[in-house]
Amino acid sequence: MSTAAGINVNGIELTLDCAGLTVLIAGTTTAARHTVRRYTAGGATVRRIATPAQFQPRLLDAVSLAVVMDGATADRTMPGYSGAGGAPLGEQDWEPLRAACRERRILTASEEPATTGGRVTLIGGGPGVEDLLTVRAKQALREADVVLYDRLGPYRTLPQLAPGAELIDVGKTPGHHPVSQAEIEKLMVAKAREGKHVVRLKGGDPFVFGRGGEEVNTCLAEGIPVTTVPGISSSIAVPAAAGIPVTYRGVAHAFTVISGHQPLIDTEFEALAKLGGTIVVLMGIGTLPQLTSGLRKAGLASSVPVAIVEKGYSPEQRTTVTTLGDAVTAAGRARCASPAVVVIGEVVRQHRDFSATLEHVLAQPLGAS
Repeated sequence: MSTAAGINVNGIELTLDCAGLTVLIAGTTTAARHTVRRYTAGGATVRRIATPAQFQPRLLDAVSLAVVMDGATADRTMPGYSGAGGAPLGEQDWEPLRAACRERRILTASEEPATTGGRVTLIGGGPGVEDLLTVRAKQALREADVVLYDRLGPYRTLPQLAPGAELIDVGKTPGHHPVSQAEIEKLMVAKAREGKHVVRLKGGDPFVFGRGGEEVNTCLAEGIPVTTVPGISSSIAVPAAAGIPVTYRGVAHAFTVISGHQPLIDTEFEALAKLGGTIVVLMGIGTLPQLTSGLRKAGLASSVPVAIVEKGYSPEQRTTVTTLGDAVTAAGRARCASPAVVVIGEVVRQHRDFSATLEHVLAQPLGAS
């Protein structure tokens, strides 16, 4: 389990090792629930006060950090609540706490209160590694009560990214869907109706073959607030991991992204062949024979370079370089498997050591690994 927690000091995001520290968190139970959970999961001893009236200097004994929940510092139902005209107390009411911290040289930080009411956030996890998540994605995960994830997102570090959240694997593998899309959407809505912040973590970008549009429409139809955090699409990131740009001056001025999940029809193959540029195929290993034969039938030359990039950005990343005419044989020879991105076009020649790699792949006997 991670012992680190993110903090905001004067607008600067910092990471603090919490193991063995005592942290005082000031704010109502509702406002502070994510913050309390995060520091507790990080190994800190947490002290809590809900209103300024509850603060006493002795509460700072052995405290290393004080966290104030901005804009949510009082609760009408808590002892010690007051405020002109019945208005909630503001941040200035914590000034005695801040002053005492300054006097004792205790670090103070401010955080936004947890949002009340159920909601859903769709997050694009990029090609599956934590350091390619956006800052906004990490913030949403940190505040999540429930995370629905699959194998294409950065799921291995979820206990650290979403400390204390309920983690539910709804992953699909080729030909095996233990949790259907309809069931995933029902689960999102049900958890949000419990007042929870539900994060749906996907690989790549939610709106690039990620069915994010369907999930947004389901939430809106059920009256559930929903926001989307875009992710780095694997259609660009995975070729880049292999050193292949999808566009290149004088070589390809456009690229087309297609799904290999379902075979294309003849008119689609013909359009792709005439368009030129780079063709990027996601989820295309299973339909590679139909894809290559369809493009050749539509007029694309057998000599056009092809790259199959498996498990981009992971320690098992591997690139198989071949041609359109030999792609199926080369993929079988190399035992290529999902997840993989297939790149078709002259930009593949920009792959590092293109000539040597192509010669090596084509020279291997059938069945060699």
